[in-house]
Amino acid sequence: MDSGELEELCLHINSKISLIKKTLQLRNIGQDLSLKNVLAKVGHEMHSLYEILNQLELEVQRQETIANSLKELEVSITQNFADASHLVENIPPHLPKKAVDSSDCAPVEPAESKVTVPEPAKKPTKEKIIKEMELITVQEFGSVPQYMKNRLTYEQINNVIEEINKAVVGKYKILHQPMKSLGNPAKKQLCRFREEETKETKGQFFIVEQDIKEFTQMKVDKRFHGMLSILRHCHRIRETRGKGIVRYIIC
Repeated sequence: MDSGELEELCLHINSKISLIKKTLQLRNIGQDLSLKNVLAKVGHEMHSLYEILNQLELEVQRQETIANSLKELEVSITQNFADASHLVENIPPHLPKKAVDSSDCAPVEPAESKVTVPEPAKKPTKEKIIKEMELITVQEFGSVPQYMKNRLTYEQINNVIEEINKAVVGKYKILHQPMKSLGNPAKKQLCRFREEETKETKGQFFIVEQDIKEFTQMKVDKRFHGMLSILRHCHRIRETRGKGIVRYIIC
């Protein structure tokens, strides 16, 4: 054994002896009445410290839970914002538009204006309301069976509704005008309209295929009849037949 190893062995033995001495001293302190109070205070402080550490650990865990919840909320908000932005950029062109109040569009008169003699008030002419077909919603289109939709889209169906409404408005504007104010072509149409009316259509708004041909640019073909099936499914029209004519009543 060289001198280096002997020195390390001596240090090891000395550290063990020192540890034994400290252990004996602590044992003696526990038996010393004058030091028992000190040990009790130390034990109490250690217990308090242990409780504080436990509370700190619980608080750390709570903060971690909150942080995870905030991360999930951030992801959800980001996704909702992306969805909202997509909706704003892709608003369907067939949404019902808010009616414009004529009073909002009236020109504002200047504060100082010339005093004019008011004209005698004319009795307002009561305009007859023409019932138009409402556009279908995305939810309604989603409820249509796939075999009916085939390759038709939501926009195409609402385009057809708008064209049918043109035919309805065109027909009933003629029906609501006095016969004397109509030209010869319109008079012929008026006679046809009245001939096509039945007991079932009394008080109803309806059109026939001839109205589609005269008031719109649509083709009355197999594809058009497929779209009518969807409109019947969505309760926008119903059919009544008679005298070889199919009448499409607006619901």
